[in-house]
Amino acid sequence: MQFTHTLLTWYDENKRPLPWRGERDPYRIWISEIILQQTRVQQGWDYYLRFIGAFPTLADLVAASEEQVLRLWQGLGYYTRARNLYAAAQQVMELHGGVFPDRYDDIRALKGVGDYTAAAIASIAFGLPHPAVDGNVLRVVSRIFGIRDDIAAPATRRQITERCAQLIDPDRPGNFNQAMMELGAIQCLPKNPKCDECPFQHECFACTHGLTDTLPVKSNRIVKRDRYFHFTFYIYNNSTVLEKRTGRDIWHNLYQFPLQETESDCTLENGHPVAELREVLTHQIIHAKFYLKETKNAPKTQANQIIVPLEQLDQYPKPKIIVQFLSKHLL
Repeated sequence: MQFTHTLLTWYDENKRPLPWRGERDPYRIWISEIILQQTRVQQGWDYYLRFIGAFPTLADLVAASEEQVLRLWQGLGYYTRARNLYAAAQQVMELHGGVFPDRYDDIRALKGVGDYTAAAIASIAFGLPHPAVDGNVLRVVSRIFGIRDDIAAPATRRQITERCAQLIDPDRPGNFNQAMMELGAIQCLPKNPKCDECPFQHECFACTHGLTDTLPVKSNRIVKRDRYFHFTFYIYNNSTVLEKRTGRDIWHNLYQFPLQETESDCTLENGHPVAELREVLTHQIIHAKFYLKETKNAPKTQANQIIVPLEQLDQYPKPKIIVQFLSKHLL
């Protein structure tokens, strides 16, 4: 098929030299795919190398604690990925004897693994012809083939997945999936696509009809809600207080300073913030104020709180916004 031949030829000549490129170990492919969910390649690169360095095999990951995994994930965000990764490793050990499954349905059944990730692992590691359809692929196919339906709709995703299933090279399914993703990542960009350098510029519906700013069509827009956090940074005998987030909310099982949340932007009574930081999450915007409280007496702690020497703070997995505060205000 001409499309597939052109795509794979372009990929062979233009693919980026990524640390997981050419990898056939399903465990390492799985790690790279989970890290790259909601994460740019540039940011995920170092995290992948550190993660594989700390847990080179699935058995090493299983032997670790969830807290160790979260600590290594610190700063990458979307911590549910790390918790699911750890849980899925236990699944592989319990259900598959520690051997990563080689069937699509078994891979898909792992915690935190969706259709795209299962297809990517199955095709790259095991040569199974399952199309991996992510945001890059939805954009590429919509533009090249002129699909004007909303890509957020399940029916459109199925339509594009079926199109990719017809195009995928049964002899090089892993390379086909990586090539589609690579084309979207470095060529068919969301804004200002590099059409002049694209191998499909003369066949692409969006390019030839001047619709690259219109396609793909995506109707759903996430509305983010504002949350107002007030953290108290205690200083007592060269120590501070950390509390573990245990509820069904963001940053589950991470450590933070004692927190008071308010419904609107304000300053706590008898307090003056020493720092104000902001973090944008998928569905929320966190507006955080930090209050310094030095005390000669040991602070009273609750069940989920502990007193930690300042020099040991690095041992506890913390949200990015706490790490940012400490990097600027803890000398």
